[in-house]
Amino acid sequence: MERFARDMASNLFGNPHSASASSQRSTARIEDIRLRVLRFFNADPAEFDLVFVANATAGIKLVADALRASPDGFDYGYHQASHTSLVGVREEARNSLCLDNPQVEAWLAGRCPFQDNSEGRPVLFAYPAQSNMDGRRYPLSWAERLRCGSRRTYTLLDAAALVCSSPLDLSRADAAPDFTVLSFYKIFGFPDLGALLVRREAEDVFESRRYFGGGTVDMVVCLKEQWHAPKRQFLHERLEDGTLPIHNIIALDAALDVHKQLFGSMRDIAAHTSFLLRRLYRGLQSLRHGNGEPVCALYSAHADGTEMSAASGPVIAFNIRNSLGAWVSLTEVEKLAVLKGFHIRTGGVCNPGGIASALGLEPWEMKQNFSSGFRCGTENDIMAGKPTGVIRVSLGAMSTISDVDSFVNFVAEFYRDVSPASRMSKPMPQPQSTPRLYVHSISIYPIKSCGSFQIPPDVDWEVRPEGLAWDREWCLVHQGTGQALNQKRHPKMALIRPRLDFERGELRVRFAGEVPAHLPQEVSIPLSKNPSLFHSPVARSRTSRVCGEEVEVRTYSLSEINGFFSDVLGVPCLLARFPPGGQGKSMRHSKAHLQKHQVSLPHPSRGSLLPGSFPPSPPDSDTERVVSRRILLSNESPILAITLPSVDALNQDIQAAQADSARKVSPAVFRANIVIGPDPGHPEGLPPYAEDSWSGVRIGRQQHGFEMLGACRRCHMVCIDQETAEKSEEPFVTLSKTRRFDGKVFFGVHMCYHNSVADQGGGPGLTAEAQFPTVRVGDVVVPEWRREE
Repeated sequence: MERFARDMASNLFGNPHSASASSQRSTARIEDIRLRVLRFFNADPAEFDLVFVANATAGIKLVADALRASPDGFDYGYHQASHTSLVGVREEARNSLCLDNPQVEAWLAGRCPFQDNSEGRPVLFAYPAQSNMDGRRYPLSWAERLRCGSRRTYTLLDAAALVCSSPLDLSRADAAPDFTVLSFYKIFGFPDLGALLVRREAEDVFESRRYFGGGTVDMVVCLKEQWHAPKRQFLHERLEDGTLPIHNIIALDAALDVHKQLFGSMRDIAAHTSFLLRRLYRGLQSLRHGNGEPVCALYSAHADGTEMSAASGPVIAFNIRNSLGAWVSLTEVEKLAVLKGFHIRTGGVCNPGGIASALGLEPWEMKQNFSSGFRCGTENDIMAGKPTGVIRVSLGAMSTISDVDSFVNFVAEFYRDVSPASRMSKPMPQPQSTPRLYVHSISIYPIKSCGSFQIPPDVDWEVRPEGLAWDREWCLVHQGTGQALNQKRHPKMALIRPRLDFERGELRVRFAGEVPAHLPQEVSIPLSKNPSLFHSPVARSRTSRVCGEEVEVRTYSLSEINGFFSDVLGVPCLLARFPPGGQGKSMRHSKAHLQKHQVSLPHPSRGSLLPGSFPPSPPDSDTERVVSRRILLSNESPILAITLPSVDALNQDIQAAQADSARKVSPAVFRANIVIGPDPGHPEGLPPYAEDSWSGVRIGRQQHGFEMLGACRRCHMVCIDQETAEKSEEPFVTLSKTRRFDGKVFFGVHMCYHNSVADQGGGPGLTAEAQFPTVRVGDVVVPEWRREE
């Protein structure tokens, strides 16, 4: 980056389509770099041309568009290990087939899979030099063998994964693929640029291409006639539409220099990463649970135990099982890996054929998963007892032995059960004496994912069907995407402090961090739902996404309000409201339900609360949960509660692991609405995590009933200090060891207000308190224990 910056500061580069000195300088540098890149791959410029594109996918699309423009179209075969971008070409073809290794070999032996191609249409076969999913490499000789046996058959090689860590030798043009695509950022990290390398003997494919852009023609006639003359001297002149990304290409010059200085040749990098790959593979393969079962299910090449060789790229795809054979959630692994500083990828990794083959997923299963709500990027990544993706670890030139060993130790520390797995622990009855509990504090979060508003001790706070009054009724949405913002991506949201001022009828908001000089110290938002607050030509009711759901919110129109939030966060956003009483997309429902670990409470000593205990299973499907409970913008339920003994127990676990260096975790990081504590005079009365075994609680003098809906699944948002917005590893790291069940991390419980008399529309037993339920700090809390099975 420093070398590139010096180049930019020392030279003026102009549009190559001009004749000025700066433009000619750009042209000369671009052509020099084009030649240098060809030589990097041992490609003779007399045999190959190089077309600069945005990325490998853009190069693939360029080839597909050209073949689609052929008079009769084209037929298309692609290997099952292909990246999604190669798979997508099938939508442009007349006929397409997905082929595995034996089918490709049969084609190479002379049995063309497109037997009905009597019209002589061109055929394209595409495959990866190295699978981006598991690192398996495929023979570069396929291109030559296919060319020798078939007329008008072209090959497209996706080399993007291969060239990250291995040389690509195109010195034999007669044996090379017709088209090769790659991305430079995957080799160098910067610049963001791709290339399409074309054998000159295959240039005729682009003769049928119709579109032309600026700089690709010698003349264009528009008036009275429609005619143009494409440039003919070099293929790249006809295909590089418009102005090239001049500075990205020039940055490639510095990238080639510095990369070689730091890491040597690509052969050196290949040897280095191959050594690390063997070390990583053996490390993961050696991990065993206390009962002897393997921790990792490995899908990469040579998972059958044979020696790894040059046929394997430095990529390992795997999944994790617990000691009982259950799959561990990919999402939960990635959450913890992020906190520990590992950059891994999980999910389908844009390789649908490779994933389906590795995981044994039939098409009907994948479609069923889709119908059940599974989407790329969703957290529900284990469906019908099978994982829907993999954990992928990639190694590069900069990877070290320490990196490899640290990752193996990470998997061992958090996912290896050292002692044999315990069977279901025997549930114990509820304590003989009822613990004396009270409401320690009440908090609401008027703006989703922002700071809390603490309810004063002397105030009765209304409980509504959707949760506590005014809780998560507003949110901030990105001006471009409409996505609701959250602290995970924008930790500074914790410093946005709202305060309800009922005397003035306003939500008053200040920012606890550094406020730009041009902004006020505080903004006020009327509590009124007056339509004039929202109406404007550019800010109206709009669709947003909250926790994966599509909802309809009302965005505010005042620039003073939206400007304040945008400027303090450094994100272009709008304040939006999602008030109670909506219908359709203006209404959301709770998703919380009981988890397997929520058993009847064991003996009130902490040592008997085993994370491995399993109670009766939760409902198998949503159809078993017939009650539909409304929520506003909370993640899963109307109300979230935690208990102080559980927080204390967690802090003891953190301090035990980190000795005196550990800081205590504040209950605030869990962003609960109600914090329940023991009577100060009888602090021993409530065991930690007792809330897992409650079916409900009664709060206050009127004994308002609250039903427990299930445990709260946690992410690394709990690691954000709500006072400073600083992020650390705890408490999620410790929770991952002490509070992980079925591969997910839980802390706290979801609940909702329940009053059967009020729900039935009134009657003789309906009291004024039941009609307008409230809670107050200091209220007595009486738990109701789940019955033993």
